[in-house]
Amino acid sequence: MKNLFDTGAADEIKQRIHRLTPTTVAGWGKMNVAQMLAHCQRPMEMALGEIPLTPAGFFKKILGRMIKGVITSPKPYKPNLPTDVAFITTASEHDFELQKEKLLNTVNRFIQHQDKVADIPHPFFGKLSKDECGKAQYKHMDHHLGQFGV
Repeated sequence: MKNLFDTGAADEIKQRIHRLTPTTVAGWGKMNVAQMLAHCQRPMEMALGEIPLTPAGFFKKILGRMIKGVITSPKPYKPNLPTDVAFITTASEHDFELQKEKLLNTVNRFIQHQDKVADIPHPFFGKLSKDECGKAQYKHMDHHLGQFGV
């Protein structure tokens, strides 16, 4: 399983982001390319403690801990999985170039501050190790870049 903290995996993700254009169309889902770029920033910002999220309720926490392995397994995410309301960007208009630059900056910040991510518990999955966090972020980015054919 690739990890966003590995230089090769990070470079691959950045190259794929650079291949996107304002007219790149999704193969599935509701987001346009600019919305996807905005969406992909949020989980990394959450992992860095830059955006607060409401902790999940008791039953969601139990469920989250039971399925935590899904986010780091090599099995790809299926298209059209439900999205946490805090990460939904379909109601917003976003400037493609701005969101592309912001996502690349967020990826770099995430990598630069990788020792911080294990200190911030995920509201649904609970405590994630640095390795789990790097794998989860790579898998999420891979999922959405694949959604747009890159």
